[in-house]
Amino acid sequence: MTESKLAVVILAAGKGVRMASRKPKVLHEVAGKAMLHHVLDAVAPLAPARIVVVVGSGMEAVAEAARPHPTVVQEPQLGTGHAVLAARPALDGFYGDGGAGHVLVLFGDTPLVITATLQRMVQAAESAEAPALVALGFRSAEPGHYGRMVLDPADGRLLRIVEAADAAPEELSVTLCNGGVMLGRGPELFALLDRIGSDNAKGEYYLTDIYALAGRQGLTARVIETEEDEILGVNARAELAVAEAVMQRRLRDKALADGATLIDPMTVWFSHDTRLGPDVTVEPGVFFGPGVSVGEGAVIRAFSHLEGAEVAPGAVVGPYARLRPGARLQEGARVGNFVEVKNAVLGAGAKANHLTYLGDATVGAGANIGAGTITCNYDGFAKHRTEIGEGVFVGSNTALVAPVTVGPGAMVAAGSTVTKDVAADALAVARGQQRTVEGGAALFRARKRKNRP
Repeated sequence: MTESKLAVVILAAGKGVRMASRKPKVLHEVAGKAMLHHVLDAVAPLAPARIVVVVGSGMEAVAEAARPHPTVVQEPQLGTGHAVLAARPALDGFYGDGGAGHVLVLFGDTPLVITATLQRMVQAAESAEAPALVALGFRSAEPGHYGRMVLDPADGRLLRIVEAADAAPEELSVTLCNGGVMLGRGPELFALLDRIGSDNAKGEYYLTDIYALAGRQGLTARVIETEEDEILGVNARAELAVAEAVMQRRLRDKALADGATLIDPMTVWFSHDTRLGPDVTVEPGVFFGPGVSVGEGAVIRAFSHLEGAEVAPGAVVGPYARLRPGARLQEGARVGNFVEVKNAVLGAGAKANHLTYLGDATVGAGANIGAGTITCNYDGFAKHRTEIGEGVFVGSNTALVAPVTVGPGAMVAAGSTVTKDVAADALAVARGQQRTVEGGAALFRARKRKNRP
């Protein structure tokens, strides 16, 4: 639909009591992104003229998360039909005599819905038949608590949706279930909503009641079908875990299709925005937090954790490495086992292969950072940077006390604590003088044996 013809209403007023959380339900995350934001991202390519989010009283956090889209408060909360009516004041131009647009209604706790499915609903609304309502449905072998979609056997029109609690035995045998998403012409939609009642098991105003009302008025409703996973609603932690599993499967499938190698896909966990280049290899047990990009041919070895990091082509990470936000590995750089990098750049070909912490640092191309090296970046009040030049060799068990600079080509002896700048090509030794006592070990043992009880 053109921008001027479509509005979106997202229902996000549910308290989420079964989540047992102080956080509003729709702000719980799937693949590192709030469920509400997944839904907003799904509708964005439709270029709606307006997106309105319906929230409950006291849900300032949800209103903030919805920005820049406006929110309306549903108070009291009397069901899904009542929630859509609460959005009407924010939808001028999409209802009533002057209304010319369609309104798409979906839920903020369905993070798996995809744009392509919503586009199919729009296409159905724009077809020659031009149904007044389009509903999203799915087939389930175990319909359980889902509302049932009853179709006209003659032409497949949607006659009504019956909530499971109100369904007759023959209606409960129906396997076509309500997916919750609907699209309607604004004038007809709100006229129908004004007529629904609350004579049902829950005493609520069901959005689904409009389909039967539409049929009685001679208006056509159609169903677009999709997979059950796509419209999974999250009402409890167990369902959140199921949604996460489905999303991870999608992300793994996309990574494989785009040319990455996942040695054991089921053990790799992605964020919604993880980007892997072609021929990247990811070994088992890797976790990608938000904001990670990995360039072509890079290798992420087993049991590494990355977030907010950029890994250039040909770089190697891990095993057992941690890249924190601001970590940038340039082409061919290597970060090995039990190395942590935070807000630091490793230049091309630089290596930190063992037991190292590099925080708030710049490591020049070709530098070698020995095992046990740390940048002491925090003085208890502020963070400071360490600058390590190209081709520097830092010996094992070195502490670089920031702010400090080690010039290009310099060497730092193992076991040093460096508190002053080191000039280019210089050798820095900053450790206590070794003292050797000839025969001292034998004397020590003899004394201990003599005093043994």
